[in-house]
Amino acid sequence: LFLFLSIYFTEGQQSKSDLKLISDYGSKNQELNDVLRFEGVNYLKLKFVGKELKNKSYTLYVKEIWDGKIVKDTVVFDSKNLGVKAFEKVNDSVLKLKVISKLTSEKKMKLNFKFPRFGLTKEHKAIDSNDYSLRNIVDESNMEISYNKKFYLLAYILPYERSDGSKSWCEVGTSGKDIENWGKKFGIKHYLIFEMKFE
Repeated sequence: LFLFLSIYFTEGQQSKSDLKLISDYGSKNQELNDVLRFEGVNYLKLKFVGKELKNKSYTLYVKEIWDGKIVKDTVVFDSKNLGVKAFEKVNDSVLKLKVISKLTSEKKMKLNFKFPRFGLTKEHKAIDSNDYSLRNIVDESNMEISYNKKFYLLAYILPYERSDGSKSWCEVGTSGKDIENWGKKFGIKHYLIFEMKFE
């Protein structure tokens, strides 16, 4: 019995991922935060930490959901295909990422992903609303992340509109792990889900 429990405990420990995500919204400068809010800019800093993170490649995906249906599921970027060998893999046990987003005057969702040595900007169609908010799904939905499989990372969402006219983003973001059905559950017309994979 002791031998069985020892093996079971050891295997359980080995299967648990050491990959962690630390996030921080906005800037430590209050005046800059005021400007970001006034301009409708979301600013999110993410830090992945893990002993096995070094030498992993990484891919970012996005799903576009309209009226409760996934209409697009595409690769934002794959580090192996960036064309620069030095960017193909994480070179440390820490990977930092900054995400800056806003709704443009052309009613498009503009997102800038800034990694330590490169960055890229993407745009997506949006509805005529200033209510989009960038959320860290890992924190809000208490999700575990691990290597070699996709995990939900971010959502760019509209709020749930209650019958009294009030709006709630947190009610959506903390509603559980059935993320691809948020649109149906809350009557949200449009949102983006970003997924990531380290391998």
